[in-house]
Amino acid sequence: MPIPKCTRAMRSEKVKAIILCAGRGTRLRPLTFTSAKQLIPVANKPVILYSIEKIHKAGITDIAMIVNPDNVKDFKEVLEDGSDFGVHLSYIIQQEPKGLAHAVSLAEEFINGDSFLMYLGDNLIQEDLAKFVEDFQRTKTNASILLTPVQDPTRFGIAIMEGEKVTRVVEKPKNPPSNLAIIGVYIFSPKIFEGVKNIKPSWRGELEITDAIQYLIDHDGGVRGHIVYGWWKDTGRPADLLEANRRVLSEIKTSQILTQLNDGNYKIEGPVVIEKGVTISNSLIRGPVIIGKDASIINSYIGPYTSIGANVTIENSEVENSIFMENSTIRDVDVRIDASIIGKNAMISSIKIKPRVHNLVVGDYSTIRLS
Repeated sequence: MPIPKCTRAMRSEKVKAIILCAGRGTRLRPLTFTSAKQLIPVANKPVILYSIEKIHKAGITDIAMIVNPDNVKDFKEVLEDGSDFGVHLSYIIQQEPKGLAHAVSLAEEFINGDSFLMYLGDNLIQEDLAKFVEDFQRTKTNASILLTPVQDPTRFGIAIMEGEKVTRVVEKPKNPPSNLAIIGVYIFSPKIFEGVKNIKPSWRGELEITDAIQYLIDHDGGVRGHIVYGWWKDTGRPADLLEANRRVLSEIKTSQILTQLNDGNYKIEGPVVIEKGVTISNSLIRGPVIIGKDASIINSYIGPYTSIGANVTIENSEVENSIFMENSTIRDVDVRIDASIIGKNAMISSIKIKPRVHNLVVGDYSTIRLS
């Protein structure tokens, strides 16, 4: 049965949001053994907060987090009810990873007949979502999706367009019909739930959101594409996190030094953010760099594109282009640490006595390269 085109009287003007965070983050192990991947910091701020800020800036304040049974506690500890960030958060548990469309189906009661923005929680985008939401409300279509040209379309869901209208979508095609990737931000009318209920699991055993969107297309549901050219990043792998960290830090144009640095024997070059309680002694800081509260930098070099979390100690070492999470310690390391992600409470140090050896305690799925 064809889906009727929406009219103003049929659609609520309210827009809610759901953020999908139920993935297990296997490509980021061992970091995700102890924390959800969306809570890993980029420029000292959890990835998920960038998503929430984008949604809030678009005028949406009622948000449901789609989480799994193992990470729901982590999200609640960090985000609570969302009031600190100007939003109201609800939590919906996806017990098993059955696909994006399955996650959407779990939110039907929360949506309650309203339109909604769907955001993949590990995405970082530059685009201002306010215009995206406004265009959706103005055009009265049943779905609008963010698209961007990519070099390797086989890694993404891909859309074919005629003008602004999407005529076909396909998930990770071997022979891509276009280079327009679906980048993980969508707006749907409640009609998407009809699409979800009329699709079957893909070869992966999951309910694909691309199949639900194609159902809308096939039944005159009206789907529009919104092409963006600003940067975006799926932070699902270590290299992606580091690139996102560089992107965010590169936006620091002027220094913000929020503490009194008493020791005069240091040098700061380029833009930096230095939070309260930081100690810097006999060191060179070359921005863009962010240093979290109560960190200590002693006899060290901190190179560009480095994020140093709260209570981190870096002593007699050189680091750059890396992420150091809170309470980690780097001490007496002879070789510069580059392009690295160091988790919470981790310690890296050198043994000065002879015989000199590598003494390691390494968790599952870790990566260590020694020179």
